[in-house]
Amino acid sequence: MAINAPSLSAGDALAALTAGWHAQAAGDLTASWMLHGRPGVGKTQLVQTLADSIGARLFDLRLTTIEPQDLRGLPYYDHATRRTVWYRPDDLPDDPATPSILFLDELTAASPMLQPTVYGLLQERRVGRHMLPDSALIIAAGNMVEDGAIAYEMGTALSDRLIHMIVTASAPDWLQNYAPRAGIHPTVAAFIRTRPDLLDTTEDALRRGLAIACTPRSWERVSQILVAVADRRLRNTMIAGTVGEAAAAEFALIADEIAASVQVADMLATPRANRAPLYPATLHGLTALIYGLVAIADEQTLPTAIDVMADIRALPLRAMPLAELTGFGFELLIRKGLENGWQAAFANSPAYTDYARSRAEVGLG
Repeated sequence: MAINAPSLSAGDALAALTAGWHAQAAGDLTASWMLHGRPGVGKTQLVQTLADSIGARLFDLRLTTIEPQDLRGLPYYDHATRRTVWYRPDDLPDDPATPSILFLDELTAASPMLQPTVYGLLQERRVGRHMLPDSALIIAAGNMVEDGAIAYEMGTALSDRLIHMIVTASAPDWLQNYAPRAGIHPTVAAFIRTRPDLLDTTEDALRRGLAIACTPRSWERVSQILVAVADRRLRNTMIAGTVGEAAAAEFALIADEIAASVQVADMLATPRANRAPLYPATLHGLTALIYGLVAIADEQTLPTAIDVMADIRALPLRAMPLAELTGFGFELLIRKGLENGWQAAFANSPAYTDYARSRAEVGLG
């Protein structure tokens, strides 16, 4: 059966789960949630982000690796009461004073023999006599049959116990909300901003019978490869094995261009009057510079990063969306500043004051 639920970006799904958590904490809603989505779309990272944001302990159960007794626990005979008693498993939440998330991953790939045990967790929040505390939020996740992954059809008895959301890859959401916080390499972020269609190519790969597809998870691995492997030839081989040869070939050209033109540390160390020749002359390079500035900025370097960002709009580069790039860059930089309590750097920056004034003059505010 098709999943007739709303399709959401990871950011919107996170907002819905966060609202669900607060509603449960207030005693207004008790529900179990189901994240559907293609492999690599970011379901697991989404749940980890939620756990970090609400200060919850994450209990991650991969349902394809466990048996029913792993959830129910092991029995022993109590001679005093002449009854069989069950030892509760250690990987279920039990502390009512500590927020927790019980994450039932790979639910749609789990053995049908396990489903009756999961029913009790999802609906009654219990396994045997063990009740989950009110401080535990239950989230399940899994792939759909049409995703090309191992998955069983979800029956109505299971489906009816859940609030369903389909998580889809969204390049704007990934670039603005995930990439900066996850430390995605500026080259990867710049490439996806100019080629958003390559963030997730799973559907095209399935149609063409290709085993390797681009996904948010695979691009995060590319980011790690860029940091970990210095040899260009070996690095390109690994990237091709991660996102496929065609995407890797295109990415390699952009990566070489960015490597030759983007020197974020040098820009921060150079006086403002001498900085103009260091700016990249391409859209890829400027985008990578923006992500590099956001990544490297701390409380000490933020004032200089603001200067570098503000001066992008005045570069003598025609046919380039410089105002848009500057606005995008400041959105990311301001978000990082607010998260870390560095607002004073913007208030005390003549460059940012001038930038804000120029936006106000054209009605952008």
